Amino acid sequence: MSRTVDVFWHDACLAHDPGEGLWELPGHWPWLDEPEPHPESAARLRTFRSVLRRGPVAPHLRWREGRLADLDELAAVHDRDYLAHVRRACGGPERVAVDVNTVVGPGSWPAILAAAGSTLAAADAVLDGSASIAYALVRPPGHHAQPATSDGYCLVNNPALAVARARAAGLRVAVLDWDVHHGNGTQEAFYADPDVLTVSIHMRHGSWGANHPQTGAPDELGVAEGVGRNVNVELSLGAGDAAYLRAVDEVAAPLLRAFRPDFLVCASGFDASTFDPNGRHNVTMAGYRALGGRAAALAEELTSGRLVLTQEGGYLRGYAALCLHALVEGLVGVSEPLMADPLVYLPDESALCPERTDADLAAVRSALAGHWPELGW
Repeated sequence: MSRTVDVFWHDACLAHDPGEGLWELPGHWPWLDEPEPHPESAARLRTFRSVLRRGPVAPHLRWREGRLADLDELAAVHDRDYLAHVRRACGGPERVAVDVNTVVGPGSWPAILAAAGSTLAAADAVLDGSASIAYALVRPPGHHAQPATSDGYCLVNNPALAVARARAAGLRVAVLDWDVHHGNGTQEAFYADPDVLTVSIHMRHGSWGANHPQTGAPDELGVAEGVGRNVNVELSLGAGDAAYLRAVDEVAAPLLRAFRPDFLVCASGFDASTFDPNGRHNVTMAGYRALGGRAAALAEELTSGRLVLTQEGGYLRGYAALCLHALVEGLVGVSEPLMADPLVYLPDESALCPERTDADLAAVRSALAGHWPELGW
């Protein structure tokens, strides 16, 4: 089977420049011989674009022009006062840290609008049938941005905007997030909505401050009518391909089949990769290829193929780009890998120690047991 993936791109996404400092922390560090560029850089997205244009998966892709969002569209998820605050911070001429590691400057507001608008263009293309699988290749990333809070390099929640667009069309929506960090912003946006199922697969990291109070633990289940609709799958340090695929096969897929969504949104990060400096997991190109195949198959089974993906993390840009290429290979359904993994040599800890993954997934099933009786958990 071979599918076409529509890739949505807008050049304004490159205008956002978080500057340099000590890795993700802005400022002057006098003992550094040379300041380090912020990991969420334009070079990262250019490299992602390059591998899709030049790699062997290119014939399966259709490139489409993104657009800028307007404030009313952003307000479907975000508080207007918060949006005004972010826009003012982007006014320049100096860069401003709106969170400890989230920096904006004069080019950031157009990039924010381009990331959001290109994601909405992808969602609209899937909703109107002009695309089946749409990938929003955008930055800044979005899944940490809460309705009134920036966090973790994220200013506006792109996947949440895609969800809101589908909800406005009367559809039930599922979110599958495989970024290595908890999708706390998307969780917060739909925590009480019984018609949105959010599943985040991530490393165990807990809350990381006032702008990220959510823990990402399995006991964060939702509130009111949304109880049981928020699912957090925490995986232990070093989890690799086996753990991520088990999390999809043994937790996410059964939940999606029970929920029966009309539309699937995937927050697609590559910071769970073997070499990522912002993650502590061990997913390889083969793992991402399999994740892409599973996402496309679940969409075909449950949502008439309607699938939107948004670009999230992935900060060792060369290997992250290769993982993106592998994921897209899975999305299009090629029978054999199109590109070999030049760096695969670390062992898969989750395959060597399956009992750790057993315990991690059992904790999720236990937390959800009373809310999904049809699954026998």
